[in-house]
Amino acid sequence: MSNQESLETERKYEATLEMPLPDFLAIEGVESVAAPVEHELEAVYFDTDDLALARHRVTLRRRTGGEDPGWHVKLPAGTDTRSEIHAPLGQPETVPEELTERLLVFTRLAALRPVARVHTRRTVYRLRGADHATLADFADDFVTATALHPAQLERQWREWEVELLHGDRAFFDGVESLLSESGAKASAYASKLAHTFGTAWPPAVPTPPKVRKKGPAGDAVMSYVAGRIAEITALDSAVRQGTDDSVHQMRSATRRLRSILSVYGKLFDPDVVAPLKTELQWLSGILGRARDAEVLRARIADVLNAQPEGLLPGPAAARVTEELDSSYNFGYRELLRTMGNSRYFRLLDALETFRDDPPLMSKAKKKARPITAKLSANAVKRLSQSQKTAHKSTGAKYDPALHRVRKDAKRLRHAAEVLETVHGKPAAKLAQRAQELQKVLGEHQDSVIAQLVLRRLAREAGGSLADDSTFGRLLAAEEQRAADSGARYEKLAKKSRLKPL
Repeated sequence: MSNQESLETERKYEATLEMPLPDFLAIEGVESVAAPVEHELEAVYFDTDDLALARHRVTLRRRTGGEDPGWHVKLPAGTDTRSEIHAPLGQPETVPEELTERLLVFTRLAALRPVARVHTRRTVYRLRGADHATLADFADDFVTATALHPAQLERQWREWEVELLHGDRAFFDGVESLLSESGAKASAYASKLAHTFGTAWPPAVPTPPKVRKKGPAGDAVMSYVAGRIAEITALDSAVRQGTDDSVHQMRSATRRLRSILSVYGKLFDPDVVAPLKTELQWLSGILGRARDAEVLRARIADVLNAQPEGLLPGPAAARVTEELDSSYNFGYRELLRTMGNSRYFRLLDALETFRDDPPLMSKAKKKARPITAKLSANAVKRLSQSQKTAHKSTGAKYDPALHRVRKDAKRLRHAAEVLETVHGKPAAKLAQRAQELQKVLGEHQDSVIAQLVLRRLAREAGGSLADDSTFGRLLAAEEQRAADSGARYEKLAKKSRLKPL
């Protein structure tokens, strides 16, 4: 099945049944109007019994008639804009598997069923500017809709829909002014499905609390938490499709959440925070297997490509590449299995419950600046201690000690990111310095892991680690990279003075 994706930017307006059409040529920039085109559209909307898609402001429909018949998924993508996914018509009552998979993050294995039928008698007026460029389509819709769930209810209305094509957002201003003069007003409903359900339409996912410098600490943390949960939700589909860097981004969002719950956990009920941290660690570990294999594959490929042509025997290089490809594929398949099981969906449910009804302790209601400064200071202290330990470590203890520093730097970075609105530049600077440490030590840890893999592959292949052997050359290159990154860290650590807020 071939699916297509696009962005749709439009606004809807309420019009009475008798209201005359506006004078389109009065809109600034409109030079001509194409002959009207009429369509009869029949759409069936699908959702779960508890309207999970509707709560997330996602719509799924199968529509016949018009210029784009087929299955359509629409997802929020900013003000007045939605991301739209198209699939061929297929069977009337069978949602295409590809779309079902894309919606799992919302439906969580619940069955999809018809919830509304909408008939639209549409007349489209194409508004053109200079050089006949189409600025927007104006649709005059007469709608008859029936809600099928939770109760039978029929509604009729008329609405005007303006969809931008080649016009810019400023075009909406001219349209709005003209339609207002005509007696139309902005629709109270974001979609025909919402209008169909009326008061039965479920409330949207709550917006994050607004962060204020003198506001409560709980708001500052929960705003950040809500953002990371939104990232995980948005990335779910990309990970399932194998989109570049999506696994890395979801792993980062998961780790950020766990860091925040660790640093600022005292603001929340510990009985709620503890299991959430455990489950986030579990998901991060599964994501990490695929991500680490992906990073390692790219890293050793760079080393292979950097060798002089003909220096490395083809079979040995092919063995390394084949092993790393297999490792990534295994990790990615395991990740997909994980994202299809109930434990993953229970974690999503728990995160949303935490976001929508945060279990705040009394400390969370105190002013953000002093209490967040105190809690983030613990992260600074933790990192400073691990740096001292690493400085004293030698031999086999050195690399694990640097890895500990890296993890503590990452935790501090995430903790400081939360506070940029509250503490301003000092928090941003603290996050930046922690990120610098994390980055150079990330390179070091990647090299340490690469060395372990190369040694294992050499053993399994019965190969030599002598300096002039295939694996010996690759290992020597990684050892040098580790030494270089270690030296950069030592230099950076001397310059970096991590001061609490």
